[in-house]
Amino acid sequence: MSRTSLELRSTITPDGILRINLERVPVPEPAAGELLVRVEAAPINPSDLGLLLGPADMASLKAEGTAADPVLTAKVSEQGLAAVRARVGQSMPVGNEGAGTVIAAGPDLAHLVGKRVSMIGGAMYAELRLIPLQACIVLPDGASAAEGASMFVNPLTALGFIETMRAEGHQAIIHVPAASNLGQMLVRICKDDGIGLVNIVRSPQQAAMLRDLGATHVVDSSAPDFREKLEHAIAEKGATLAFDAIGGGEMTGTILNAMEAVALRSMPAYDRYGSATKKQVYIYGALDTGPTTLRRGFGFSWGIGGWLLFHFLQRTDPAIVQRMRERVAAEMTTTFASHYTATISLTEALKPEIVAAYQKKTTGEKYLIVP
Repeated sequence: MSRTSLELRSTITPDGILRINLERVPVPEPAAGELLVRVEAAPINPSDLGLLLGPADMASLKAEGTAADPVLTAKVSEQGLAAVRARVGQSMPVGNEGAGTVIAAGPDLAHLVGKRVSMIGGAMYAELRLIPLQACIVLPDGASAAEGASMFVNPLTALGFIETMRAEGHQAIIHVPAASNLGQMLVRICKDDGIGLVNIVRSPQQAAMLRDLGATHVVDSSAPDFREKLEHAIAEKGATLAFDAIGGGEMTGTILNAMEAVALRSMPAYDRYGSATKKQVYIYGALDTGPTTLRRGFGFSWGIGGWLLFHFLQRTDPAIVQRMRERVAAEMTTTFASHYTATISLTEALKPEIVAAYQKKTTGEKYLIVP
């Protein structure tokens, strides 16, 4: 049977133009080990925006095409074009994860037709997705597509933070910004598992929301006593590991300096090289795409690195990854529940005013595409 699927595509042209459009593409019949899924929900995560929008200047974004065949374009600077040279001229499908109903399957998986699955693997902003079974989680009967749409990126990232903490010998975590969907999941995990967590938020309202979830150490970066409160929370929890989704600006350096200030309190004597306590910050997002600014006051025992879920999964013991996936499936409506600001169609995802809203990456706001 011949099938086609409408897909959202992102292309950067050689002359420096980002072009976002909808394309009709053929979809093969599933082979052994494969499922053909009607996509019913797919979230817009910050990690999706890097591919969807690239380094384009959002101030130059404009609508072209027609109502039935919308197209968005924006300018890409020469510097931005150099950074994405490997993708220039390629029409790239977008969307890391989603959920939907199996409408056809390989001969060995016919029993899954009619089941709803959660998926990861890209190209989810589409009507149909052909995907191997190992990239799916079969959802319980009665689970909605919205409930299953965000079962990979945020939940596995939150659990990946915990596994990284254990593997590197830390005892507590600092997370910023902590009021996001992912941050709320991390609060629930750490509460249930008895893990120390310091939450950095950006407003009193966000702080109150996390405390209502059971967070015990919440620090508001907008408060005048932020640094003092941060040091106190770090000392209480013994946190020497942080995960920062902001990336740019001074937050990473602020956290390192606060950890160092706490470590210095327990030193028996002055050391010109600072404390020997290892302090580690991982930048796992780019909510601020500007430079990461470090005001060096944290000695010589520290590290800054990048943390990406997909790299973590590739290098982690498959048994640990399977255990993580099983926990997400078991707690999908509790610990790992996601909340959405708005639901939009594929066509609406190309409206300039809606793009302007979801590309802000506002903490606690999340858009869901329903193809």
